[in-house]
Parts: sequence; structure tokens; C-alpha cells
Amino acid sequence: TPCEAGELVGDTRRGGSCNFEQIKFIPHCNGTHTECVGHITNERISIHEHLTEAFIPATLISVESENAAQSNESYAVEFDKSDRLITKRAIEKSLENSDENFRRGLIVRTLPNDAGKLSRTYLDEIPPFFSLEAMQYLRDLQVKHLLADLPSIDRIFDEGKLANHRFFWNVEPGAFETNAHSLINNTITELIYVPNEIADGEYLLNLQIAPFAADASPSRPQLFKLIL
Repeated sequence: TPCEAGELVGDTRRGGSCNFEQIKFIPHCNGTHTECVGHITNERISIHEHLTEAFIPATLISVESENAAQSNESYAVEFDKSDRLITKRAIEKSLENSDENFRRGLIVRTLPNDAGKLSRTYLDEIPPFFSLEAMQYLRDLQVKHLLADLPSIDRIFDEGKLANHRFFWNVEPGAFETNAHSLINNTITELIYVPNEIADGEYLLNLQIAPFAADASPSRPQLFKLIL
């Protein structure tokens, strides 16, 4: 909205000399964003301080979600009959022929992949989320930067547990404090969109955050193809 102060208005269409606007948004809800462990801690921990890498060796994979109840994998709350999971099995299969040197970052594109992801209201239907086994597998692979085209790596309504977030950052279940073993430089990026013309494979990833002193920042992940 245009800033206004008395007769001064920040909108040239309303007679102002220039445009200057007030923008209100929530990084976690209004588009692609990158978050740090400060998302779940009492301590104010900043993404700007803990995203310390500019170019990250990363792998893009495409996976299909599975019916949660039929997957033989688990989560922190009971499944609804319509819940769908990003499973360890699906990730493991997609990474079979990948270069282990490009697993510091993992970009997960869910299938089907349609342009509706650019403007979807996700509260209308619960989107897929990661299983606990998938998160353990990512920890075993030492994935440091996880990106997904989902509003959350956790179930949207999960009784506030954020189990996958806590597991990825190695924060105790239910805790709001880090510990000596917490992975405070790990990041999670949600609500990305990877066009279909970008092939699965290895890239250099640049997350391109704004230098916000906050737990999350809007971001613009860029993939750079290596030509060897």
C-alpha cells in the first residue's frame, strides 16, 4: 500500500511525486523462503548469520509421494487417510546414480509438477510431507541444505511438533533450545518451484537470501549447471 503522511502520498497515480510503498508479508507463508534453526528456538537466531555458503554442491531429484498409511514409514502424529509421504524409499531410489559429492544440498521436486504450485492455497488440501525415515536418511547422508516445493517438510497440522524440522536441526523433540550437537548451520527452504525443463542431476546451488536478521528470509534459489 502507498505510504501516506498528510498530503504526502507515495503513489504517482494519486498525485504523488514518486512511488514508495509499505509491503507486509510473512516469509514462511508468502513464497519461497529459507529458514534456520531460529524457526523453532526461543533464542533469536538469524538466517543471515548461519547461512555461510555461497555456492553449494547440490542434487535435484524428482519424487512421487506415497499413501502414508500404505508406505510402512512413520511420522510424529497419526495419519489421516488422505495423507501422502515423501519417503526414504523414494529419495533413496532417486539418488541411486547421483554423485555423493553433490549431496550437501538436496532439492526435492514432487510429482506431478504443475505450475499451480506457484499460486496454490495449501490449506485447501494437506500437501505431502517427509517421513521420519526420510529425515533420518537425509541426516545419514549429511545433507546440510534441504529444499522442497512444499509449504513445509512437516505435516501442516501436526499438533505443533515440527518433528522433521527438529530432527533436521538436531533439536530434541518438544525443545525450544539448541544443544551442543545441534546443526545450527543447516537450512530448510520451502515453497520452491523447479520448472520441468530443469533436469534432475548435480548443480551448484546459490540460495540468494535477503540479509534479514530473522529466522527466515525470502529467497531465490538458483541452480548452476556444471560443464565438465
